[in-house]
Amino acid sequence: MPIPEEVTGDEIDKDVRQELQSLPKTLAEDVARNLVMVARLLDEDPEAAYGYSRVALRLASRVAAVREAAGFAAYANQKYGEALAEFRAARRMTGSVELWPVMADCERGLGRPEKALDMAGAPEVHKLDKAGQVEMRLVAAGARRDMGQLDAAIVTLQSPELASHSVQPWTARLRYAYADALLAAGREQEAREWFAKAVESDRDGSTDASDRLAELDGVEFVDALGEDGAESGGDVESTGDEDGDKD
Repeated sequence: MPIPEEVTGDEIDKDVRQELQSLPKTLAEDVARNLVMVARLLDEDPEAAYGYSRVALRLASRVAAVREAAGFAAYANQKYGEALAEFRAARRMTGSVELWPVMADCERGLGRPEKALDMAGAPEVHKLDKAGQVEMRLVAAGARRDMGQLDAAIVTLQSPELASHSVQPWTARLRYAYADALLAAGREQEAREWFAKAVESDRDGSTDASDRLAELDGVEFVDALGEDGAESGGDVESTGDEDGDKD
């Protein structure tokens, strides 16, 4: 697969570069360039990222960072069985538990939420850092929802991290998941409050909490230009009460 000339491979993380030192120099450079492409395209073009990950895997399947990258590329393409196999291989190579939550989420993707819950209660969870433990909680709550256990999903998400006023990288996603679970359980007013809290903490726009909040408030966003290209009367149309209060 073509790689832009400006991609040298030096862009990769220092720890990954160190892993690649076990390879011949030219091969290490080729693998590094493909890994850079995986990282660059994973969100915007997961199919292309998957292609580059397969090239890297073909070149250096015994490098843990390559197996991990291949796992995330497969995961992004909903190839959960393949992703799980790659994550397991990376874990065997490193002995790290860092991938435990995403491995559990692969079990969900494969239609095995019970297995994901078993993993949420495993000793490995206690070895995760705070971010990993929050991620595991999100996966466990998702597994509960997969099984139709909405109340249990809500309880699973109730935690010191959810109640904390400090904003961490995981705060917005945790609040969003809690709001979404409340809404699914028919607790609309509570859901609205938590979507609002998710908006407050979502500094990088990682969720669509603002859209969900607007939807609950009866606000409909429309194009500023009509179908004929003429300006419409306004950008926002309220479908709720005029004062915006639905209570």
